[in-house]
Amino acid sequence: MGITIGGTGEVRGELREMRLFPRVPRRRGTDPVGTAVAEYTALRGWDVVPGVRARYRAGRAECSCARAACPAPGAHPLSTDPAAGLTIPAGTPLPEALTRWSRTPGASLLLPAGRFFEVLDAPGAAGRAALDRLERLGLSTGPVVSAPGGRLWFLVAPGITAEHPTDALRTGDGWRLPDADLRAVGRGGYVTAPPSDHAGRGPVRWLRDPGPDTGPDPTGGRMLLRALTHLCRRGGPPRG
Repeated sequence: MGITIGGTGEVRGELREMRLFPRVPRRRGTDPVGTAVAEYTALRGWDVVPGVRARYRAGRAECSCARAACPAPGAHPLSTDPAAGLTIPAGTPLPEALTRWSRTPGASLLLPAGRFFEVLDAPGAAGRAALDRLERLGLSTGPVVSAPGGRLWFLVAPGITAEHPTDALRTGDGWRLPDADLRAVGRGGYVTAPPSDHAGRGPVRWLRDPGPDTGPDPTGGRMLLRALTHLCRRGGPPRG
């Protein structure tokens, strides 16, 4: 999640590289990624950005951007240059959204963090324990993504990650805790959205779908941040 590289002059080359990567088979007449793009822009009110893809060869991730030392293989936008016109903004009519997405065949589906939501990235054990704790209290955590590697990505209300622990270390798009496996992604970062593949490691899926009653809630987000900070510092859920 979350790095910005690429410009207008590089987009065509990246698209050519992506077409060399194997496409995920799908049923005739259906396009799950296109359907998701339409849902996110029209129903959820989120911007959508086409991203690069990655595959593993000899235990090493290769990014479709063709950069030998890509710092985020398969996990960054095709381009962040506004002149490239690749971002599909929230509220784009369905036919236009599908047409614009079709111009970047094979792209992964990314959602920019910061404007509509921020992201808390936690290990699965601590994340599920925090999720159970908040749901027992009747609090909404908002949408939750289950990612490869046993990670959970919590989409929280904008501004929540600004209330970070005092020892948090700043990163390019958020912060991380030096003594715990917890990081936050805000403005300038991106999250891979279902049903796309993340960084060549496998598809992401919704653990808590962004339905009408699961939007980011500031109260639940603050409680979630406190619970995740505590659990991640302890190394997971409480025993017993």
